Amino acid sequence: MRPPGGILAPGESLIATVFKFVEQPENNEKQPDQKSKVKFKIMSLKVKGGTDYVPELFDEQKDQVTVERILRVVFLDAERPSPAMEKLKRQLAEAEAAVESSRRKPTAAETGPRVVGEGLVIDEWKERREKYLARQQVEAVGTA
Repeated sequence: MRPPGGILAPGESLIATVFKFVEQPENNEKQPDQKSKVKFKIMSLKVKGGTDYVPELFDEQKDQVTVERILRVVFLDAERPSPAMEKLKRQLAEAEAAVESSRRKPTAAETGPRVVGEGLVIDEWKERREKYLARQQVEAVGTA
């Protein structure tokens, strides 16, 4: 997995790439797009600003480590069309578009007040609450 680990500031994100070289299966073996027992564990740990990443951080502060997700690996043949491959290509394109849109500066129209459609008031409230809680968390980490 590249990068194998690192430290992200609040609000920062990264796209990790997983490389796995697989030999062509024999006739009696499972097909590459069938279920696999290979998994990746995504773990997180709060650290103070200026901390350098070393893998030993997770061992030293084991009681504070959080397992965010366990991802099951699905092997797909890139040369053979399949619904799963099309879905992954679409998701990758959406993720790349989201990263690209987050890099550009918002226009004045986007930063101004939004007109909220019927039924979206709760979503708007949740979004504002999440931003507020994120600011509180950043301030708490900054004062610690």
